[in-house]
Amino acid sequence: MELGLKNKVAFIAASSQGLGKAVALEFAQEGAGIIICGRNKEKLEKTKLELENKSKREVLAVRGDLSIVEEREQIIQTALAFHSSIDILITNTGGPPSGKFEDFTQQHWDKTYHDLLASVIGLVRGFLPGMKEKRSGRIISITSMAVKQPVNNLILSNAVRISVAGLMKTLSNELAQYNITVNNVMPGYTETERLKDLIENNTSFSSVKNEIPLGRFGKPEEFAAAVAFLASERASYITGISLAVDGGWTKGVF
Repeated sequence: MELGLKNKVAFIAASSQGLGKAVALEFAQEGAGIIICGRNKEKLEKTKLELENKSKREVLAVRGDLSIVEEREQIIQTALAFHSSIDILITNTGGPPSGKFEDFTQQHWDKTYHDLLASVIGLVRGFLPGMKEKRSGRIISITSMAVKQPVNNLILSNAVRISVAGLMKTLSNELAQYNITVNNVMPGYTETERLKDLIENNTSFSSVKNEIPLGRFGKPEEFAAAVAFLASERASYITGISLAVDGGWTKGVF
């Protein structure tokens, strides 16, 4: 299926590893121009080289922390200096630590807000003017299946990620008149370092595979394929949805 992503410019947040990297690789294989960012310089450079080998074109890699206002603004300005505007914005963040309510201080909650929500708001604010000017664009947030069904022992993620989904749904209504679609993708248990850490450090995650109807963890490339479809021309009439890519783990009908 031709997705129409060739020569589109995509900014993928937190893309030096994990699901962000998988999405960047998928877009590279579709011929899109890629901008990646991350905090770890070594991982970022390694991913940049891998993407350039896949796409046969230059990839912009910008190091910085999206939760820090000054660094986020610098990332956005660097991206816009390289490409005057972008076509696709993929917001993405690492997951906060696991634990129960009493395990966390106000500082933990403040950090989670800046990591998960403020960073998304800042990226949308930075890249939206160019999309509105072109009257075209895709905004896709990567959140978690916890948006639909809270995950035990992940109270920080459960509480704040749902705010991102609310933001995306509201933006989908506001931006439809500009031909900008806005969607949310909710990964389930997927084979990443984050999942390995959760299983190793929390006994409550030891049997999660038994809760998945498909009986296995997802692969990053399976998740990335869903994101690429929503970013494509083929998905031009899909906006305002939260798509679960979780092997059937979420139990709700909607």
